[in-house]
Amino acid sequence: MSDLDAGALVSAGEVEVPLLPVPPAQVVAGSPATGSVDLDEDMGIGVWEMTPGAMSDIEIDEVFVVVAGSATVEFVDPALPSIELETGAIVRLESGMRTVWTVRETLRKVYLA
Repeated sequence: MSDLDAGALVSAGEVEVPLLPVPPAQVVAGSPATGSVDLDEDMGIGVWEMTPGAMSDIEIDEVFVVVAGSATVEFVDPALPSIELETGAIVRLESGMRTVWTVRETLRKVYLA
């Protein structure tokens, strides 16, 4: 999908997200896989998913809404309190933040980046 047409309905839970194993250098625990699908590249809207496990990441500027699953995000740099993600959570991340994502139940989010 490359454009989200005005007035079109897309179900975030039904978008097919192809998953790939997380690169070994980023794996903290388990065998997580991630993937994303751009719904509208011009607007920076998409769907991202991660299977259970833990991985480190360096973030980009984005706001996201969790639509399924549960996870903990640990903020390594800057050091901030960890957050618990569940359906309905809305989070803003800033470029360069270093995080560790620990997913308990496959996590799916809709992002605007």
